[in-house]
Amino acid sequence: MRSSGLTNWVLPIWVGAVVTLNGCGYSTDRTAVIRTQNANGDKIRTVAVDVFESREFRRGLELQLTEALAKRIEAETPFKLAKKDRADTLLTGEVREVRQSTIGRDFQSVKPRETAATYVVSFQWKDLRTGEVLVDRPNFVQTVDYIRPLNEDFYHASQRAMDRLAERMIEQMDTADW
Repeated sequence: MRSSGLTNWVLPIWVGAVVTLNGCGYSTDRTAVIRTQNANGDKIRTVAVDVFESREFRRGLELQLTEALAKRIEAETPFKLAKKDRADTLLTGEVREVRQSTIGRDFQSVKPRETAATYVVSFQWKDLRTGEVLVDRPNFVQTVDYIRPLNEDFYHASQRAMDRLAERMIEQMDTADW
């Protein structure tokens, strides 16, 4: 069986490109880039996450967000979760508002076909040792769409929104000017 001339030179180039790009410092490990020191140079090792409060009549959103945040902190940051009395920092917050709006309607039944759910939360990350506020976001917004004819509902949209909010809050903890 003869190999074509094409595979004789494409394979080495492809392997070379993969090896070269692997050495360029690209990483999917978020723990490699999250800062772990406050302004005083004190190393932050632990985070306490208070159960978020809620102004909404829909109960459970604050619990979904707290759980999503705790899971992401453990999985994607160098920080460990701790009880408030043993933690270096404290993350607190509140689900302030949830709005739903119709994006598109079914032409025949005029019922909502696609709906957007917008969540407004506030959160604060504080160093318990110094009292320094590391991150303060009073109006943090996340919008998700869901399509009712595909059996998507508000509960599933909320779960997606809480996961996305937790992801973005971790990003804020990383990029804050502290």
